[in-house]
Amino acid sequence: MSYYLTVLKKYAVFTGRARRAEIWYFILFNFIVSMVLQILFGSVGATEKAIEAWVKVSPLAFVPLLYSLATIIPAIAVGIRRLHDTGRSGWWMLFLGVLPPVGTIVLIVFYAQKGESGDNAYGTNPKAAPMA
Repeated sequence: MSYYLTVLKKYAVFTGRARRAEIWYFILFNFIVSMVLQILFGSVGATEKAIEAWVKVSPLAFVPLLYSLATIIPAIAVGIRRLHDTGRSGWWMLFLGVLPPVGTIVLIVFYAQKGESGDNAYGTNPKAAPMA
């Protein structure tokens, strides 16, 4: 949970490096929170007419959408910092993002790779720095 909060604290920090645990825990908790919000306020698996009726009844139906919009920037930022940790530019995310599903698979492989030991062009090793 602390990694998830760390990503949110670094809301729009696109510089530096991120550990593997930081991105994977963020993805995990972001998925869990999104699913809980969808179940509580959204309409998972509902038809379009049911969604329209629910939105008319409850303005809280927009909570999952607002959460998704609020976490887009931190998700991109942690992805870029993770690429920096592997010695790659953040531009890889944009380049591979236009090549679905191959680009997504390549990004997952990049995110899973071990970061460069020691300092690199993007900053100090996050394993060497104490966690904030």
